Amino acid sequence: MLASRIGSFEGLRVADLFAGTGALGLEALSRGAAHCTFVEKDIAALDALRRNLDRLDAAARAEVRAQAAEHAATPRAPCNLVLMDPPYRSGLAGRALARIAAGDWLAPGAWVSIELSGEPLEVPEPLALETERRFGKAQLLLLRRRA
Repeated sequence: MLASRIGSFEGLRVADLFAGTGALGLEALSRGAAHCTFVEKDIAALDALRRNLDRLDAAARAEVRAQAAEHAATPRAPCNLVLMDPPYRSGLAGRALARIAAGDWLAPGAWVSIELSGEPLEVPEPLALETERRFGKAQLLLLRRRA
């Protein structure tokens, strides 16, 4: 769904919030994203993420931040795409989304992809819901920043 909406990943600046081992951000880098900021607070996941970056020779195009996504500092440059896969039913999706919507996280026209399960989410300005899909218990939202 994401690739069909945004087209090419070439040259995009990406953030992978609640990154875990980095699967989403690494996929974006493998599709040509210029840079990915990975945000994760779990030490074991961070170790695995760093190993994955090294194995895939992607560390030069990445920044790893050991912090909670809902409190993460603004990236060095605005992102074209933010990927969020927070723990289900934690309430963290809404807090992290409010943080990135209120700051300088998003470039004009940026996309935000969020995976949820069983929790409501209020979409803050300047974001708007573009599409929503359900896959079993998972819900995938694709938001876009209004220019």
